[in-house]
This record gives sequence, C-alpha cells and structure tokens, in this order.
Amino acid sequence: MKVKEVSSLTGVSVRTLHHYDEIGLLVPDGVTEAGYRLYSDDNLATLQQILFFRELGFPLRKIKELLESPSFDRQEAFELQRDMLIAKRNKLDVMIDTIEKTIRHEKGERTMTNEEKFKGFDFSHNPYEQEARERWGDQAVDESNKKIGQFGPELQEEMNRIYFKLADLRHLPPASAEAQEAIGEWYVFLNKMGSYSLEAFKGLGEMYVADERFTKNIDQFGKGLAEWMRDAMGVYGGESKNRSKG
Repeated sequence: MKVKEVSSLTGVSVRTLHHYDEIGLLVPDGVTEAGYRLYSDDNLATLQQILFFRELGFPLRKIKELLESPSFDRQEAFELQRDMLIAKRNKLDVMIDTIEKTIRHEKGERTMTNEEKFKGFDFSHNPYEQEARERWGDQAVDESNKKIGQFGPELQEEMNRIYFKLADLRHLPPASAEAQEAIGEWYVFLNKMGSYSLEAFKGLGEMYVADERFTKNIDQFGKGLAEWMRDAMGVYGGESKNRSKG
C-alpha cells in the first residue's frame, strides 16, 4: 500500500507516517521506482502496535526502543497492551460513575461523601515516572517517590484539595492576590516532594501546557486549569524572585 492509502485506512496523517519513517520507527518495506513508499502487511501490523502504545501514552522514543529490543515479542506485547487498555477502561468506568454522581449531587438529586467525590482519582502511580528517570536520573526520582511514600494517602488528598481549590479560582486573573496565594500553596506542596526553584516552578507550569498528557490530567479538575496554572505560576515565580532580590 502507498502512504496515502495507509493514511486513509488508519487515520494517521501522511506527515506523521513520513516522520515515523524518518526516525526509523516505521520504515516501509518497499519503494517504487518513482520513490513512493510501499507498506507491507507486516508494516501495518507494526503500525497497529505503535498506535496501541501511543494510546497508552508511550513516547515515540520508548516505542522505538521496545520494537528494536532483541527480546521484543509481538504477541506478548499485544497481550500486555490489552491488559493495560482494560485497566484504563476500568479506571475510566469508575471516573464516569463518579462524575455521574457528581452531576446528580449538583442538581440536588443525591448527596455525596467526600470519599465518593474523589473515587477514581489515583496518583499513586505516576505515568510519567519512566520519562522522569530518563530526564533527571534514578536518584532524583527515587528520592521523590520516597517522600511521597512517607506521606501516603494524606499527600494525595492534599494534592486533590489544592487542584480543586485552584479550579474554583480559575475565573480570576492569574495575577490576582487570591490566585497568587493559592498558587503559592502549590509551590509549597511541590517542595514537599522535591526541590523546586522559582525558575523550575515557572518551567513546570510551561510543561503543563506544552505536554498534552499533563494538560489532560490537570484539566480533569476543571477545563482550562492547566493553562491558568501556567500563567499563575509564571507570575508567582517572577514576583517572588523580584521580592527576594528586593
């Protein structure tokens, strides 16, 4: 199949397929005399595997490493992906049930306990941990996880509380006094788990918007929250730095 046919079949853009070829992730098995890429059935099976990994949040670099590993087994990978997707579906089912109950609660049709409000949210597993290890090293991540473990469920509850508080304030200007006081709580909270300079705090805010995985996770608490937090964190970092200089 030519690249346009593969694009039409899979929904993956021609540009993306070209990119996969360029980085060596999915190299077509053939090329016509005119230079057009030709994809085999084996290529299509590999593409399907790539798309499953992407749906599960794997970065392209990691997918390439897995596919090129001498120990990689396609059948085992499909079974693992199936299990991970089932787990993801189960978590989504719980969260859908929670939001349905929340809607009824907001309409006055039922009451919810605080425990019910947070059912389905689970930050005990960090989906970005492997990427963090690659960026910052095992020691830094292990130290952060050790601190998280010391706090246990209390840390997760505090994290949720701050997220919801910030979500309630996102209609205010990020530079407002109330917004800055709340985002300051977030800064203090993060420094319980690690060591964030004001500059790093601002940079983290930029990641909340630049990386769609962060955006999706944060916006669960309120649409547009990630972008608002980025702006508030930028203001906080700048003003706090200026105050310290003064």
